[in-house]
Amino acid sequence: MALTHWGFIYTAAGSTSGGDFNVVDTGECRTVLVGVDKPEEGIEVARRLVEEGAQLIELCGGFGPVWAGRIIEAIDGAVPVGTVGYGPEAVDQVHAIFS
Repeated sequence: MALTHWGFIYTAAGSTSGGDFNVVDTGECRTVLVGVDKPEEGIEVARRLVEEGAQLIELCGGFGPVWAGRIIEAIDGAVPVGTVGYGPEAVDQVHAIFS
């Protein structure tokens, strides 16, 4: 089976309640990018993505393992959920952005 529909949920301060949805559709693959103000908003967004046919979901590094786990539980493991991670070489730079 080919990947034809997936979602990426990211945290972005000031995002609309319920998520800011943007779609990139190449004709062969539909990518739904969703910005949320707070990680807890990712739960409902993930449920919606699954309902709309997403085959997998990726989460930005702002979610961390706790929220990733909560999202996996909320969708009952219906699709794979992955997370973005940063290597040790990026720790200082990421800390500077979020501190």
